[in-house]
Amino acid sequence: MMLNLQPRDHTDAVVPTFAAAGAVFILLATVMATANAQQPTARMAVVSPGAMQPAAMAPQPIQAPTDAALESVGTGDLLRINVFRNPDLATEARVTEQGTIAFPLIGDVTVKGLTAQQVGNKIADKLRSGKFVVNPEVTVSLAQVNSRQVSVLGNVNKPGRYPIDAVNSRLTDFLAAAGGVAGTGSDSVTVVTQRDGQSAKTDVDLDQMFRNGNLSANIQLQPGDTIFVHRAQVVYVYGEVQKAGAYRLEPHMTVMQAIAMGGGLTVRGTERGVRIHRRDGSGQVRKMDVALTDPVQTDDVVFVRESLF
Repeated sequence: MMLNLQPRDHTDAVVPTFAAAGAVFILLATVMATANAQQPTARMAVVSPGAMQPAAMAPQPIQAPTDAALESVGTGDLLRINVFRNPDLATEARVTEQGTIAFPLIGDVTVKGLTAQQVGNKIADKLRSGKFVVNPEVTVSLAQVNSRQVSVLGNVNKPGRYPIDAVNSRLTDFLAAAGGVAGTGSDSVTVVTQRDGQSAKTDVDLDQMFRNGNLSANIQLQPGDTIFVHRAQVVYVYGEVQKAGAYRLEPHMTVMQAIAMGGGLTVRGTERGVRIHRRDGSGQVRKMDVALTDPVQTDDVVFVRESLF
C-alpha cells in the first residue's frame, strides 16, 4: 500500500472562513450605522457647547443689597493699623471730617467709604510704591465705631449709643446690647427712624410680637435711628401690706393681685374695706371702696386699711 505523504492544501478551507468573517463584519457595521442614524437629535444637543449656552446665560434673580455699607469706614471712626514686622508703624488714627487719616511716611490717606480690608490694601500700596516697606502686609481693624450708631433711651438697663453693623442691625439686637428692658420698662417701644431726611415714628409692642411670632415688626435700623422704651404702667399699693410701693400693672390685674405683689397683708391688715384712689378725666381723685376681684387701672392707689379688731 502506498501512503500519500504530500501536505494537504488548506486554501479551500481558509478562503470560506475569511469570507464568512467579512460578511459578519459588514453586517455588524450596517446594524451600528442604522442604530446611530436612529438616535434622537437631543442627544447631540447635550454635548454641544452651543446648546449649553442658553442655560449658562439665563438671567439671574436680582439680589438684595449687601451690607457692605454697614462695614465701611465713616467720619469719627477709630482705626487700629498694624504693619507686619514693622511695629514702629503701628497706628491708631481717627477719621477726620474730610474722610482721611494720617499715617506715618505716607501722610493723609482717604479712607471714608472703604472697608477695613480696602484701607489696608491702600496703605500697603502707598508703602510699596514709596519704597518705604518691601512687600508690606497691613491689617486694619475698627477700634471704635462712631459713624454708624443707634441711640437706645428710656427704661433699659444700659442706655447709650451702640454701633450698627451687618450682624447687629435690628430692634431686638440693640435692646439686647442695652441690657434688655429694665424692670420699670414697658413692652411698648417707640422707634424714630431717619429716612431721606424725613423722621418717622413707629410703635412696637414687644409682647405681641413674640406672642404671635410675627417678627415683621423687628425693624431693621439705620445709623441715626433712636429707640425709646417707655415706662411701664404701674399701680401703687400702700397701707397694711408687707412691701408698699409701685408695681408693674399687668393685663387684667385685680385688687387681690396688686396686694399680692405688695407681699400680702400684714397681721394688722384687713381685706374688708380696701379702697382705691383713682384720678378721673377731670384730674380729680376719687376714693372708691372695691372688692378684691375688681380690676385696677393705671396709676391707681390701692390702700389697705388696718383692722379694728
